[in-house]
Amino acid sequence: MILPSRVYFIVDPLDTGHNPVELARAMLAGGARLLQLRLKGIATGELVAIARRIRELTTATGAALIINDRVDVALAVEADGVHLGQEDVPVAEARRLLGPDRWIGFSTHSEAQLEAAAGCGTDYLSLGPIFATTSKSAADPVIGCARLRAVRSRVAEPLVAIGGITAATAPEVLAAGVNAVGVIAAVVRAPDVARATAELLAVAGG
Repeated sequence: MILPSRVYFIVDPLDTGHNPVELARAMLAGGARLLQLRLKGIATGELVAIARRIRELTTATGAALIINDRVDVALAVEADGVHLGQEDVPVAEARRLLGPDRWIGFSTHSEAQLEAAAGCGTDYLSLGPIFATTSKSAADPVIGCARLRAVRSRVAEPLVAIGGITAATAPEVLAAGVNAVGVIAAVVRAPDVARATAELLAVAGG
């Protein structure tokens, strides 16, 4: 699978109070072509309703939509795929449910987890946090660009780096050999979400 963008935008309001649908709309207005909907701890019905509205927006703009954690929601809204965590449905089961054409991503938080996940059937892997992050209350130890560069060659899958990445640091992270950078706070907490989206895409080269 070839990721459609070098920036992977994650729709998660965090503590901003933003409406996730409006966040997605602003990201798409700024040029985003790869979104992940990440809403923890909400009722399934509400999640499906939000995901369906965002799916309409991504379809209209030709962008891809990935659903965090929930294979059932991804199927319900006909999303492009799912992003799984360490404690979610096993990749093989997700593939059985989603079929061969939808994407499956998988989160790793250490070199050991990344190497263990290599070759497990995902379309891409993510690794983080690269830098200190405010998007998780109990973040894993920071990896940094030097270690990221060292482990990149150990996996064949496309790799997304995530965690504390901003427009200022994205070029350095991409130079470490990853296929894309994942961003949450740098965009969600920006005064102008669409502008922050466009700035990240500009420095990342699309």
